[in-house]
Amino acid sequence: MAITNITVISHTYFYLLGIPGLEDQHIWISIPFFTSYIIALLGNIFLIFIVVTDHSLHEPMYIFLCMLAILDIGLSSITIPKALTIFWLNYGGISLDGCITQLFFIHFTFIAESGILLLMAFDRYIAICYPLRYTMILNSSVIIKLSIVVYMRSIVTIFPMIFLLKRLTFCKNNLLPHTFCEHIGLAKYACVSIHVNIWYGLFVLLMTVVLDIILIVASYCMILYAIFRIPSQDARHKALHTCGSHICVILLFYIPGVFTSVVQRFGKQIPPHIHILIANVCLLVPPVMNPIIYGIKTKQIRNRVYLLLFQRQS
Repeated sequence: MAITNITVISHTYFYLLGIPGLEDQHIWISIPFFTSYIIALLGNIFLIFIVVTDHSLHEPMYIFLCMLAILDIGLSSITIPKALTIFWLNYGGISLDGCITQLFFIHFTFIAESGILLLMAFDRYIAICYPLRYTMILNSSVIIKLSIVVYMRSIVTIFPMIFLLKRLTFCKNNLLPHTFCEHIGLAKYACVSIHVNIWYGLFVLLMTVVLDIILIVASYCMILYAIFRIPSQDARHKALHTCGSHICVILLFYIPGVFTSVVQRFGKQIPPHIHILIANVCLLVPPVMNPIIYGIKTKQIRNRVYLLLFQRQS
């Protein structure tokens, strides 16, 4: 009886296709990508510069804002240059290790941003509910420890994905219809079971982003309860105004992500290129809009920008 040896080839090199179905529009699609990248870089760098150079802004709220801006710069730089390479040069080649590295930093950044938004909600809770103890509770030591916890949580939860992906054999295809690599998007091209990857991805989502959303909502319930107990209408208005920019950033960060998840699960009739465009919007919009929102709605930052841009030298 003859025994046939079957050699399974595992792909170690992949090709990101950009947005399949809209290849002839790649040049035009690249314009908002490039514009968004420039705005995100300049806006967030400028925001960091303002906070760092103005000692009156060296408060927990603005420190967390700087951390958010740094993550926004990282998220844009991880994804958009590769997408532009695909759009402009029609080259989406990426090694397996490069793909895993990219998706690691994308997921790490997303979870870290969610953690920073939770810290900012905690900051607003302490500022409004315990104003006299604000500086004592959120001192520099506490801020450093909380920041380390946020970054370590992201690393610890995402790091196992590297091994979960490295164990897979990719023999189905090496053409990825997307502009960037992501966990399940890569894993589904394996020729072995990926149930562990799916369940672990769900576990990470529940223990990080979903938990953060629950805690943020709980924080703002307590904040609103405290605000509406303030007898002075002006004081209530001021307290609500201080939370306005943060609430806008929270909605801008979570709503597109939730919308994307719903569309991917239940919008099977929606063309694939629409799914890819929506996923890219989720990565493009927050880095662009965060500095604009804080620049417009935060009086201290707005005044500082005005002084830097419009004040004439005497």
